[in-house]
Amino acid sequence: MKNLNTRRSIRKYADRDVSEELLNRLFAEASRTQTMGNLQLYSVIVTRSQEMKKKLAPLHFNQPMVTEAPVVLTIIADFNRTSTWAHCRNAEPGYDNFLSFINAATDALLYTQTLCNLMDEEGLGYCYLGTTIYQPQQIIDHLHLPRLTFPVATLTVGWPDEEPPLTDRLPVEAFVHEERYNDYLAIDIDRFYSEKEQLEENRHFVRINHKETLAQVFTDIRYTRKDNEAMSQSLIETLRRQGFLDFRKY
Repeated sequence: MKNLNTRRSIRKYADRDVSEELLNRLFAEASRTQTMGNLQLYSVIVTRSQEMKKKLAPLHFNQPMVTEAPVVLTIIADFNRTSTWAHCRNAEPGYDNFLSFINAATDALLYTQTLCNLMDEEGLGYCYLGTTIYQPQQIIDHLHLPRLTFPVATLTVGWPDEEPPLTDRLPVEAFVHEERYNDYLAIDIDRFYSEKEQLEENRHFVRINHKETLAQVFTDIRYTRKDNEAMSQSLIETLRRQGFLDFRKY
């Protein structure tokens, strides 16, 4: 069993297939993860064809591993299946609302993490793509997702062809609070972030982006207010089109 302390995101994959049998076993094992009301509010789209990968790639900023990985998995928050079940059993579902999206998204992300842990144990490599919610409508269109479904995570999967260095992590005391939330003072920030900021790769990151601090790289270049607000608007509009937000109800 691989130690989580050595877990790496893998972006380069060997020219070796990931069998349907193996994936289906891992899908089944991952379904034992916790889920709201035992409803399993998720679905998984398996993409193997190069044609479909090429269509998905621009929606993930053309990251090379989307087309180079043997398999791409898109994990869907899914209240469509449960609602259809209700309709077929003379029950009236009430899941066209934001709370239901949050519940389904939570289910889907718990499933995703469990699946990642199982793939680690098998020696598979994967990379979690945070770009999934940046252009959700285009992913919905390409994957023909019906109402009350929403893409929340994407994994590129294959057998590793690299062993990248471990990325840094904040110390435990930076994010664990006893009894209540204790807000951060400047002295705490200095203590928790100094090691991250002094790493040579992060200092280099600051230099090549012509910034004064690592924080400025994140606020001014990587995750800007302008981009966040634009993508937030797109996210809200797509949630509305998918049936999870009806502003007339609120």
